[in-house]
Amino acid sequence: MKNLSDIDKDRIIEMAWEDRTPFEAIFFQFNISEKEVIMLMKQEMTLKNWKKWRERVQGRKTKHLNLRDKNGFRFKSTRQKQISGNRISKRY
Repeated sequence: MKNLSDIDKDRIIEMAWEDRTPFEAIFFQFNISEKEVIMLMKQEMTLKNWKKWRERVQGRKTKHLNLRDKNGFRFKSTRQKQISGNRISKRY
């Protein structure tokens, strides 16, 4: 796996826990695959928490862009910014 800073690891773990953040967004920002995210989560978490996360994530439509409903409407706040490729999210 790539050498990641502690800040990057924390952000990847945070994004992986978020229900609506797909693995493709993590790949876009950090260039690590779903398989590498799973390995990172297993290394950085306790076994109990990792098992909870895997159970929640497996097969979840929101974690994979190709499984999402393409016709479904999802509310988006006008304050929410588009993904711009920035490594650090901007919170105002």
